[in-house]
Amino acid sequence: MKTHISPALRAVFALLVGLAFLLPLYFTLVTSLDTKADIFTFPPHLTFDWQWSVYAKAWSMFRWPMYFANTLLIAGVTIVLALTTSVLAAYALSFVRFRGRTFIFSLILLVLMIPNEAQLIPNYLTLAVVHLTDTYWAQILPYGASVFGIFLLRQFFLSFPKDYWDSVRIDGGGHLQFLWHVVLPQSRPILFTIGLYIFIGSWNSLMWPLMVTQSHHVQPVEVALARFLTGNSVLWRRLSAASVFTTLPVVILFLVFQRYIIRGISRGEGIQG
Repeated sequence: MKTHISPALRAVFALLVGLAFLLPLYFTLVTSLDTKADIFTFPPHLTFDWQWSVYAKAWSMFRWPMYFANTLLIAGVTIVLALTTSVLAAYALSFVRFRGRTFIFSLILLVLMIPNEAQLIPNYLTLAVVHLTDTYWAQILPYGASVFGIFLLRQFFLSFPKDYWDSVRIDGGGHLQFLWHVVLPQSRPILFTIGLYIFIGSWNSLMWPLMVTQSHHVQPVEVALARFLTGNSVLWRRLSAASVFTTLPVVILFLVFQRYIIRGISRGEGIQG
């Protein structure tokens, strides 16, 4: 039996779910700006005291600019590499006819079902054999191919009318011309979405950089934050301040571009077999 849920009730439910996700961020922000006397009061102190000096102290305790630069470098190169491999793989699986194409795509999808934790040891051993541990490349190469990107792009490529490819062939063009002049310009929203998805994943990555790096000069900001939390476990306000300014770039990026993320994923959902 079909039930009807009023728009007002759905809006209230969505609001409650949103608040549940935002409350931890709000408490972290309040704690970072509170005075020492207010952070352990009961009931909790929910207004800001605007103690901005805590941020200056937390910032001066670590070489945060270096860690931010490392993170941007790792994320930027990963995005370029992953988009390149995703486009080429998705194009071959969509427009080039060869034996075993469906089987290869099924194998690629199987990777989505393997937990990331199960891939840590094989990836580490591979990098150790080629002497790439404790480098930027150790944090880039394992994420240089995106199964999610291949899947999303292939589904979008399959929706292209065959007439486009025929027109390029009649004009004497090949796959490279078709990819560069026809396919890629129309795939920009999806490429943008995949790039943002990879950036957010790279920014929030912690376990893998912790495993493969020991030198501070190649580590990303999430590793620095983990070390800051461990070494300053009693400085609650500074811990909260560091958590806020290391998380804020990703939150702002998501809020600004969330419309493009949803639009890109929606375009990729034109699933055809």
